[in-house]
Amino acid sequence: MTALDFPPAAAQAGLSARTKTLCILFFFSGFPALIYQLTWQRALFRIFGVNSESVTIVVSAFMLGLGLGSLAGGWISKRRSISLLPLLAIIETVTAMFGIVSLGAFEQVGALVVDWSLPAVAAVNLLLVLIPTLLMGATLPILVAHLVRSSGEVGRTVGLLYYVNTLGAGAACVLCSFLLFPFLGAHRAVLVAVALNVAVALYAVVVHLFRGSQAPSRNAAAIRPASEAVTIPPAIILIAALGGFISLSYEIYLFRIVSYASGSSATAFALTLACFLFGIAGGSRKAGENCEGSSPPGVIRKAIDEIIIGNLIGLMFLPVLAQSALFGRGAIGIALLLVYLIARRWGALLPYLAQVGIPADEEAGMGMSLLYFANILGSATGAILTGFVLMDYLTSVQLAVALVFAGTLCALMLLARSKGPRGEHRQRLLRAVAVLALACVAIPAMSHRVFENLLGKGQTSYDFTDVIENRTGIITVDKDGTVFGNGMYDGRFNTRLAGDPNGIIRPYALSLFRDAPRDVLMIGLSSGSWAQVIANNHAVRSLTIVEINPGYLSLVERQPEVASVLGNSKVRIVTDDGRRWLSHHPDQRFDVIISNTTWNFRANVTNLLSTEFLTLARHHLNSGGILFYNTTDSDRVQRTACLAFPYGARFTNHMIVSDLPIDWNFGRWRQTLESYVIDGERQFEPESFADHVLLDAITSPNYAREVIEECPRLLVRTEGKMPITDDNMGTEWRYPIGLD
Repeated sequence: MTALDFPPAAAQAGLSARTKTLCILFFFSGFPALIYQLTWQRALFRIFGVNSESVTIVVSAFMLGLGLGSLAGGWISKRRSISLLPLLAIIETVTAMFGIVSLGAFEQVGALVVDWSLPAVAAVNLLLVLIPTLLMGATLPILVAHLVRSSGEVGRTVGLLYYVNTLGAGAACVLCSFLLFPFLGAHRAVLVAVALNVAVALYAVVVHLFRGSQAPSRNAAAIRPASEAVTIPPAIILIAALGGFISLSYEIYLFRIVSYASGSSATAFALTLACFLFGIAGGSRKAGENCEGSSPPGVIRKAIDEIIIGNLIGLMFLPVLAQSALFGRGAIGIALLLVYLIARRWGALLPYLAQVGIPADEEAGMGMSLLYFANILGSATGAILTGFVLMDYLTSVQLAVALVFAGTLCALMLLARSKGPRGEHRQRLLRAVAVLALACVAIPAMSHRVFENLLGKGQTSYDFTDVIENRTGIITVDKDGTVFGNGMYDGRFNTRLAGDPNGIIRPYALSLFRDAPRDVLMIGLSSGSWAQVIANNHAVRSLTIVEINPGYLSLVERQPEVASVLGNSKVRIVTDDGRRWLSHHPDQRFDVIISNTTWNFRANVTNLLSTEFLTLARHHLNSGGILFYNTTDSDRVQRTACLAFPYGARFTNHMIVSDLPIDWNFGRWRQTLESYVIDGERQFEPESFADHVLLDAITSPNYAREVIEECPRLLVRTEGKMPITDDNMGTEWRYPIGLD
């Protein structure tokens, strides 16, 4: 007996059970997909760098793979002879097989293409993730086809499946942030994803064996002849692409602001993505319910209303956060709530478009694949155009207005296809245009001091004299000369030792532990103060600076105290990721490598603190060369340094490590300090009593005992601390939950 032989109530009950089964499958299918994305992104960033080009390439490669996979899944779903649940099991199994070898494969391929051009690297990125993302992208149209054969409802089916899969992906973000990454690390997190793939595959096989093939319900539409091609109105395809573009652009823009508010915390991306995915899930579920029993014109009107409300919430984002001083530390929570609400409105669009654009017949899976591909293609375009281009030319305020404009365009395109009373049509048109006009006025007028308030969170008052926004990040300068990079202290404009508000004694100490620091590499420019001091050390003949954010160059250019470093003949500045640059220049050798890295718990800083990075840097040192880098007072960072090199010591909060014993020479250091000249001005006057007192103090044995801790003693003090590796990711995920 089939479902067609049951009475209506029994048939509906059977359908509910099958639907729940598919929802469970698709929910847990979303878990490993996001775990893979987060871990693979980190692995690829280590290989290709964390600059904007690499980020855009990696995200676009993921998107395109998903889009192509959706087309493949749609094509397969048309084949009535293919059992879809066993096919899903095969997809999950092959994905698990790739997952097992993925991280090792990425490392090997990265070593092979280290010197390739950017287009070649982009192609390799795509190929690396093509197989797994093809498989992931194929699952939605396959399951849509499977469920539509029973329900006869496209919009409800798409909304339901998109909901559970996206909900699983959002839950995976939270799981990675608070459990997998802090306690297990990247490789074990991948193994968890592999186990979930296998579990989903086994469950799909069991369901297929015990429930049998799926029979169509009474409500299923007539099956289209096999020769008839799938046709979706071009306007629906275009709107799906535009919706994907806007949605991904919002994700980039919202993450940028949340990341700044969190001080570039590693968890900021995962939590922003989780809230965004939860919003997408909630919106798609609600839209699926609204589609049931609704006419196509009614569905379009609901879609328009959702977009208008989404635009209204979107325009509120910056103005609300500009008042974050009122919320204190709750400002990030408010931001994440708004992320959820914005995503919820845009998450409703795809099910609505599926309902009006895809017939509920045997070709529904293929139709869904075309619509999903258009949506993914728009998302990839958003990653490239917004993340790589618009971020360089538009401020956050301007981008917020542009997104509302794009959303209004999307609403107007839907409005052009809507049918109904002219009065309702006119009202929606007026509402859409009114929200856009409000955005043009309210966002610029009410977003004043948004960065100051997000940084201070109601506890500290800032007054920024300079703000630089580009695709790499947001740089702000307070009135006292303090520099903040992406919402965290990043230095200060000061090259004088007197007072020393920025620890400038550390670059001045170069001659304390190295007798001839001729060729120096410095990773990070920031305020330019360190570069100015090092470049004017008389023993230095060349200083290569690798800075990931070109915005710092324009910042330094405008500051008289450090501007001359840009024209110093000793100095060469390269815009690149520091680790990638070292990998791309294996023959470069230096007497000293200086890495004045930021706080040890910030996103991706592990790439410059791990054992693997120290090994890479070690290969770039001349005999007796020194690696001198910031630990920001982290015991784990300091212990890692002492375990990676045979000789070393902590100097203030920096580590000095080498393959040979370190030549501590306070007499040489004093001579260097007494001869220091920057911009034609002596830094220490011979006749100045205050300067003599200062030099006496910092070159005395007492000072040495206070600021220098040799590695043997340091290793005893840090006994039990875990060394930092690329795999455990240091304190990035542990610090936010109070573990480090």
